[in-house]
Amino acid sequence: MRVHVLTLFPRLFENFLDESIVGIARAKGLLEVSVVDFREHSVDRHRSVDDRPFGGGPGMVIRPEPVFAAVEQVLAGAGRPDLPKILVTPTGAPFDQERARWLAAQPAWRVLCGRYEGFDERIHEGFDWVEISLGDFVLSGGEVPAMALIEASTRLLPGALGDEQSAEHDSFSHGLLDHPHYTRPRSFRDRGVPRVLLTGDHGRIAAWRREQAERRTARWTSTRKQDP
Repeated sequence: MRVHVLTLFPRLFENFLDESIVGIARAKGLLEVSVVDFREHSVDRHRSVDDRPFGGGPGMVIRPEPVFAAVEQVLAGAGRPDLPKILVTPTGAPFDQERARWLAAQPAWRVLCGRYEGFDERIHEGFDWVEISLGDFVLSGGEVPAMALIEASTRLLPGALGDEQSAEHDSFSHGLLDHPHYTRPRSFRDRGVPRVLLTGDHGRIAAWRREQAERRTARWTSTRKQDP
């Protein structure tokens, strides 16, 4: 899987791309990530990429020229203009495990990270974006969501995890949250491990885990319906 990230802050990705599952996947050749600073496509000598909004209002808006130039350069270099173009934006569809699977199945995709008050609307209109949101909250830019998209999809690449079954049993993989997990010691601060996990009876263990996953999912669903 090859990912092209367009951002104004490429250094934010340096440690992220070298660590943990993402770093392992890159070392194995399962994942390639190119980070493009679209400030390099600025049209003035000050390398500015934003300007005040027409009609007034607070903040600055990202201009269309550097973004169009950067996106078009990436598309031309890849030779596949039909591959997905991701825009992380509050107006996008909520990101979930199903969309992570979809990204993992793509040979390549691009993701554009915004900043400031957002993009000039002509950027939204100029390409066939797949718009994605992490949720109803505000971040300073699209870099953290882009990292979330990369990590969630990378976990699903064959060979990325040490145990291929790990991704299959992750929360949301089958419509349920994951069941509780326990390891040594058997007793910690007067809290023990459920006896069923010590029986060696794989049928009973599987049934217990399923029941716990269903209970946890039901509690989570009920909690989400409540006000903060």
